[in-house]
Amino acid sequence: MTSEPTPRAFIPLSIAVLTVSDTRTLADDKSGDTLVARLTQAGHRLADRDIVPDEAVSIRVKVEAWIRDPAIDVIITTGGTGFTGRDVTPEAIEPLFEKRMDGFSAVFHRISYDKIGTSTLQSRATAGVAGATYIFVLPGSPGACKDAWDGILASQLDYRHRPCNFVEIMPRLDEHLRRGASVVL
Repeated sequence: MTSEPTPRAFIPLSIAVLTVSDTRTLADDKSGDTLVARLTQAGHRLADRDIVPDEAVSIRVKVEAWIRDPAIDVIITTGGTGFTGRDVTPEAIEPLFEKRMDGFSAVFHRISYDKIGTSTLQSRATAGVAGATYIFVLPGSPGACKDAWDGILASQLDYRHRPCNFVEIMPRLDEHLRRGASVVL
């Protein structure tokens, strides 16, 4: 006879939201607003929010500062994941990843395909971990932000989600840093 697992308490995370856009302001940033509304409705804290232009240096400087901030658990960016010349968010952020989360992109595209078909190919959504901080790089449309949050992040950023979630492994994300450089790859 198996028993139900003991219910877990919700653990709120501190999440920073970065919009990458040459044209958006806080007054008309629908994608950023979508993410902020969903994360706060879920019970998480908005740690910070900003908008930077589609410039790799600006994106990287902001994300690196947030990675160094011990009060920020998760960074979510929106915008700059397409194929135009100004879309440089993955190029700016992926070099920061200590570990890449390939499954995020696969699941995001699966969810997106059900809504927009093969147009999902025009997104280079990605995710990874850097400095014990989760980083999710989303497209700039409110619909894509809803899909990523509702279909992936809401459950994976909830400690109560079973069988596993990102929150329960957070204390071990920086094990390699604590035990030193003795890890042989």
